[in-house]
Amino acid sequence: MDTEKELAFRSQKIWRLVWDYSLPSIVGTLVTALYNVVDRIFIGQVEGAFAISGLAITFPVMTLTSSLGMLVGSGAAARISISLGKRDHHTAEQILGNSLLLTVILNAIFITLFYIYLEPILMAFGASSLTYPYARDYLEIVLLGNVFVSLCYNFNAMMRSSGYPTKAMVTMLIGAVLNLILSPLFLFVFKLGIRGVAWATVISMFIGMLFVMHHFTLRSSVIRLRWRNIRLKGRIILSIITIGLSPFSMQVAASAVALLMNTSLLRYGGDLAVGAYGIVNSILMLVLMVVLGLNQGTQPIIGYNYGAGNYHRVRETLFYALRMATLFTTAGFILGQFFPQLLASAFTTDEELLEISSTGLRIAMLALPLVGFQIVSSNFFQSIGFAVKSIIQSLSRQLIFMVPGIILLPRIWGLKGLWIAIPVSDTLAAMLSLYLLVIQLRHLKQMEQDQLKIDLRHD
Repeated sequence: MDTEKELAFRSQKIWRLVWDYSLPSIVGTLVTALYNVVDRIFIGQVEGAFAISGLAITFPVMTLTSSLGMLVGSGAAARISISLGKRDHHTAEQILGNSLLLTVILNAIFITLFYIYLEPILMAFGASSLTYPYARDYLEIVLLGNVFVSLCYNFNAMMRSSGYPTKAMVTMLIGAVLNLILSPLFLFVFKLGIRGVAWATVISMFIGMLFVMHHFTLRSSVIRLRWRNIRLKGRIILSIITIGLSPFSMQVAASAVALLMNTSLLRYGGDLAVGAYGIVNSILMLVLMVVLGLNQGTQPIIGYNYGAGNYHRVRETLFYALRMATLFTTAGFILGQFFPQLLASAFTTDEELLEISSTGLRIAMLALPLVGFQIVSSNFFQSIGFAVKSIIQSLSRQLIFMVPGIILLPRIWGLKGLWIAIPVSDTLAAMLSLYLLVIQLRHLKQMEQDQLKIDLRHD
């Protein structure tokens, strides 16, 4: 990393540094969310309520496939930040090369399996005779392009972690703008229906991938993609996966919960309830992507300073991120409580679907102000290399507390009980995160004091 970027990580004011890195990341994550949300808006308005329900069925599959990118990209980005903090550029470049090959191999294996067993998977995930054709037509195309999605996500994360947040944002914007152009073109002009929207997404991500990977072939890049590093090394792969397991487990858990939720919604509310969940998820995604963007921006700052032993800056970055995340999620909570029908109307004009979505959105967002704290806490542990604690927090909100709620609460309150399970899980997960974070901060404070004693001895 060049001297200017190193000095910024070590000495620039934290609030300014956080926004220098987080603002491009927030734009990038919102752009990523818009890939899915724009598809749902166009399809819901043009193809109808059952089409958007069909898209909701694909959510667990898309979440599961995106977990491959999370496993490699998040782990590699965190390790690169820590390596650069230690001034170990050679290891950082090895991580970059290994992540490319690992991503391609994982996609080849898992996407092939998904494609072979697509019909039974979709039926198990809650598809009906009315929604299955829409889900199948969309996934048959999007799955083929998943490797582009994974590579685009991975290299974007590594671009940020090596000190290029603005450039990472621009590469994501290129794909997003292209998707906004191609989706209506294929849908309205060429009349390709849901398949056209799927092709627009794949083509856009492919172009975005080319731009982001090209960066690492330039001599001006802090770390470069070199042929000699595109080979699997056990030590490097293990270091990537141990950190990447947290966001990976979070995505897998989200997929499992979405599967259980879809089948429960079908049982207690029918196909339209499944569609409503798709709308609620889309709106929640837009709010939480802001927090995820904040996390992506703070991750290299925390990772670098932790690797460099600047523990006071690690704590300062964490506290600032917690305040900002809570502010964002509280704003989302207010919008969800006062304007649920307005938000849902972007996706559908069907009156019954609008009513179910509005009720679900209002209930699902009840504990949203706590979710920002919980997600930032999990990211903090991931950034400093404490994979197990990060995984525990990720699974608590997405799986451990959520599943019992989905199983038990609808027996008492029916469809409304399924919506209630979401804020209950969010609240319990936030309490667990608070407990783990307090313990870790005490340990970090002790490390800071020990470091200060060492520095005084050297003086």
